[in-house]
Amino acid sequence: MRAEICICAEIDACRAELPPIRTRVLILMHHRERDLTTNTGRLAELSLPNCEVRLRGERDTRLNEEGLREGKRLLLYPSDDAKVLDAPTVAALGPGPLTLIVPDGSWRQASKVAHREAALHDVPRVVLAPDAPTRYRLRREPKPDGLATFEAIARALGALEGLPVRARLEGLFDVMVERTLRSRAGVLAKD
Repeated sequence: MRAEICICAEIDACRAELPPIRTRVLILMHHRERDLTTNTGRLAELSLPNCEVRLRGERDTRLNEEGLREGKRLLLYPSDDAKVLDAPTVAALGPGPLTLIVPDGSWRQASKVAHREAALHDVPRVVLAPDAPTRYRLRREPKPDGLATFEAIARALGALEGLPVRARLEGLFDVMVERTLRSRAGVLAKD
């Protein structure tokens, strides 16, 4: 982001204000998303202490599968066999740290990840409970219940770690969206 709308201070404040987060978030980002200014997976990596982005979909390059085949894992992915992400679903997996795997890309790109990445074939799928519509206004959403990657992560962590985590992350998300919209409109006044 340009210096006039930079959210680095807000990212740092968010990280400092979040309670300890037990859930590891692993974002599988389609390579074409990497440099897009509207990508929110990178914002998650910057604002969450236990978050990693891995690129996928590049020709002749395999996805780094380290940690994808073992441990307590859930794939945030709408499918016929997906269960709602809630405490009973997580408890059924047994004790231990949880890794939440989140595809990142356009809907078309993200919809292919579970089929194209062999390491994900046996990972249980979860979906978010129905909730408010997206607050993301930087891209057109083709699905009425679609969310930006960061929004989906915030809601998932709200279910896993508590509503204060969700609220803090959504506050950061709102700041990023508003400042980006202001920069597009040519309005760069200070907050």
